[in-house]
Parts: sequence; structure tokens; C-alpha cells
Amino acid sequence: MTRVSEVQIVPIKAQNGLIAFASIVINDSFYFGSIGVHSRIDGSGYRLTYPTKPVGGRDLNIYHPTNKEASEAIERAIFAKVKEVIERCNDRYNSTKTELQRI
Repeated sequence: MTRVSEVQIVPIKAQNGLIAFASIVINDSFYFGSIGVHSRIDGSGYRLTYPTKPVGGRDLNIYHPTNKEASEAIERAIFAKVKEVIERCNDRYNSTKTELQRI
């Protein structure tokens, strides 16, 4: 069973759908970083991309989930944290906007 025990999100200025990078810890044992978080074109949510390295004109996978259960556990954990971070940023933006309107 795959258990995501830690999730960190670093939002970035959106570029071509990429909105953040995520790092996770799996089963309190393995750290994985540089996971790209992209917004879907149709606005229906997010998708993940895993790091690759260009070698000899090809992109080689550095790591990625090898089964559906692991992939879904990672997606659930990252997407929940992304939503939390975005809501926190929106709340901060809206409270700042409200403060500016009072001035």
C-alpha cells in the first residue's frame, strides 16, 4: 500500500499550464521532488508530470508511479494540498484587496 506521508507545494507563476512543483515522501522512506503540477486545459482539475532527463535526443524517466494504486494515492495527496494552497493564497489576496478598498 502506498502512503504519502508528506506533501509540499511550491506555487510558481503559471507558464503553459504549469502552476506549481510538488515534493512528496512515500511510506516515510522515499523522497520524490520536482513533480510538475499543471492545470488542465478545460479547467477540470490538475495533472502531474514527473521529471525526465534528456539523454541522446530522448527523454528518460527519472521516476514515476508503476501502478494505478500508487498513482492515485500520489494524485489525491498532491491535488488536496494544491487546493489548500490555492485557497490560502486566494484568501490572502482577497483580505489584502478588502484592506486596500478600506483605504
